[in-house]
Parts: sequence; structure tokens; C-alpha cells
Amino acid sequence: MNNNYLSIGEMAKMNHITVTTLRLYDELDLLKPVYVNPETNYRYYDIKQNARLDLIQYMKELQMNLKEIKELLDKEDINLIEAILIKKKQQLSIQINDLQRTKDAISRTIYSLERYRKSPPSGTITLEYIDRRRIYVMNTDINFYEHDLDVYEHLLNQLKNNMLSRHYSQIYYCNAGTFLSKERFLKQEFISDRIFVFVDDHFPEKDIQIIENGMYACIYLDDFHQEIDYAKRLLDYCRMNNLIIYGDYICEVLSELSMFDHHERSMFLRLQVPVFFKK
Repeated sequence: MNNNYLSIGEMAKMNHITVTTLRLYDELDLLKPVYVNPETNYRYYDIKQNARLDLIQYMKELQMNLKEIKELLDKEDINLIEAILIKKKQQLSIQINDLQRTKDAISRTIYSLERYRKSPPSGTITLEYIDRRRIYVMNTDINFYEHDLDVYEHLLNQLKNNMLSRHYSQIYYCNAGTFLSKERFLKQEFISDRIFVFVDDHFPEKDIQIIENGMYACIYLDDFHQEIDYAKRLLDYCRMNNLIIYGDYICEVLSELSMFDHHERSMFLRLQVPVFFKK
């Protein structure tokens, strides 16, 4: 036996891997020891085998599994290597996008909870500048104002299924909202035929609508069943303060607190209409 050979333990330590890993590479014919003592069955390696080991470890860093690495090393086909790496790159791009969506969803949830903690008490009316928002909208032929919370839940479920049928992640299915046309709001005719969720910059442009930025008259409430009464208070406030309503009324779910209520969806709402001031 060559005295310059490295024991399996020395080879593992030199390359910051385990003895178990080297034994696995041997079993898979990825990296065979140069010498095996027939009496003790001890494995020995040549330091020049570090080149092969470095290649295996590098391929693992490129997200290749051992089966793929074995196939590439056996075939010695550079075109195959390139094809697999291109595929890996595409898979990683998808994973990165998925992780970014998850990160954005976590940020939205944190923001939602923070808004809830810092929002004024139920019944408070404010004038606020609200930035531009992106939404995914579903039209409905059911006016949930004529029904109870059960129908609203059915509409939310339809919205969720609508998004899933278009292969959009359920991660967007939170903080829903509803519209009432400006004309109907001014007449206090509560007939709504649109429901939506807020989406982020990763959502496909072709399926979004924009709520433009501007000043909004808002009223906060913590009871879904009192929306109509609070919406009337919001309209009265706008009229008393000579505010011109120029767009649709929006009922926005700022935060859901269903984690504390096992019986029905518990929501903190911000009712709002875009306004400008009379000169």
C-alpha cells in the first residue's frame, strides 16, 4: 500500500465531510477508494481524488441530487450537463419567486396586524391619504347586503376558488374588500356586485385593477353587521364637511381576527370613499 494514501477519516476531515458521506459515494460508484485493505476492509484515498470530490460537492451546491450527478459523471456529456443546469436554473427561479411571494405575504400580514394595533377605535372618522393599490376583482350576481354572513362566506369561497382555478396562489386570499358604486353610495342603495383581494407587484398585470391614490374619508368599525349604519355616518360626515365624493365606496378588511373567534369571521373594517375639497 502506498504510504501517501489517506485513510477514509483523513480524507473526510480534509474535505469537511463525513465518513458516512464517503462511504455513500463509494456505494454509488461516485468516488471509489484507490485501495481497500483486504484484511481490514479499510478504505484509502489518493489526495489527487480531491478534484473528483470537489466536482461532486460543487454539483451538489448547484442543487443536483446524487442520482443526477452520477448520470452526468458516467456519461461525460457536456451537453447533458448544460441541459440539466438550465433546468435547475428554471426550477430555482420558480422557487425564488415562490419564496418572494411568501415573504411579501408575511410582510402584508405584519402590516395588517400593525395597522390593527395602531388604528383608531371603532366609529372614528378620518381623512387619510391612501396610496395606489392593486386588486384582483371577481364580479358576482349575489348582493350579499341582502343576506347574512353565511352568504358573504360563500362569496369569499367563490373568490378563493376563482383564484385557484386560474392557478393563483391562495397566499393572496386575505384582506378582502367589496365595492359599492358612487351613485349607489350617495343614494344609500346597498347593492354590491364586486368582491376583491389586494395583490402585490408579482401578480400578473393582465388580471389586476388599480385603486388610484388620493384622499379618502374613512370610518373604522369592528362589527361586520353594522356596516350599513357606519356607511351612512360616513356619508353624513362628507356632506357636513362639504367633501366631494368622486369615486366608489370601498369596504376594506384591514385585519381578520378569526384566530380569536371560533364561530365566525371576525373583521376590523375601514369604510372609505375618495374625496376632494370644495374650493
